[in-house]
Amino acid sequence: MAAHPPIEAYDELDSTNAEARRRAEAGEGGPVWITAALQTAGRGRRGRAWSTQRGNLAATLLTLTDRPPAEAAQLSFVAALAACDLAETCLGPGAARLKWPNDVLVHGKKAVGILVESGSRADGRLWLAVGIGVNLAHAPQDVERPATAFAEYMTGPPPQPLDALPVLAAAFERWRAAWATQGFPPIAAGWSERATGLGQRCEARLPNRTLSGVAEGLDPDGALRLRLDDGGLERITAGDVFFGGV
Repeated sequence: MAAHPPIEAYDELDSTNAEARRRAEAGEGGPVWITAALQTAGRGRRGRAWSTQRGNLAATLLTLTDRPPAEAAQLSFVAALAACDLAETCLGPGAARLKWPNDVLVHGKKAVGILVESGSRADGRLWLAVGIGVNLAHAPQDVERPATAFAEYMTGPPPQPLDALPVLAAAFERWRAAWATQGFPPIAAGWSERATGLGQRCEARLPNRTLSGVAEGLDPDGALRLRLDDGGLERITAGDVFFGGV
């Protein structure tokens, strides 16, 4: 069995997630990793732009699942753990931490973005596009939160994207296999070990309101437990969480 699904590399695409979606809607299911040296219309969570310069990694796994959408969404945590493994391979243990739900921070600054999209097929299964963007060589400047790149913490040049992707893909497959056989508990445990902000005050910016409290940890489905100032407990299932301004 291969260590990871095959990789298809392109010089330029509008978006690796958009390419995965086009293939999925044409009936393809993978599994296959799609990567591009340059993205001209990359996207992040909640419609944000995601810039990919040459030297950075932009890749999307197109795959199928029999899981219901809520469970399939847990692959965003799998992706975050795989990206954290890649960062530690390049920068050493402890260099990367995870911020709910799937931001990978290198020395406190965002270095990885993850976007999981899905759709239904005629056979009742879901197609999934698991997009991962890694700032290997360059960090964007025009962003709302501080960003960084692996290169800023390396004495030599950062890995080339096509060298980094097999490492990422193999790590993803290890975590995905644990998820497939054991469910979310090993993913939640791995995520919590590397999480930043648990037990600390944070602000959760939701689509229709903003809440403040203490981040207590993950629920079994991946929701963040937020203990409000009045003692109530809120489950955060979607939104942006900020710790100390990050």
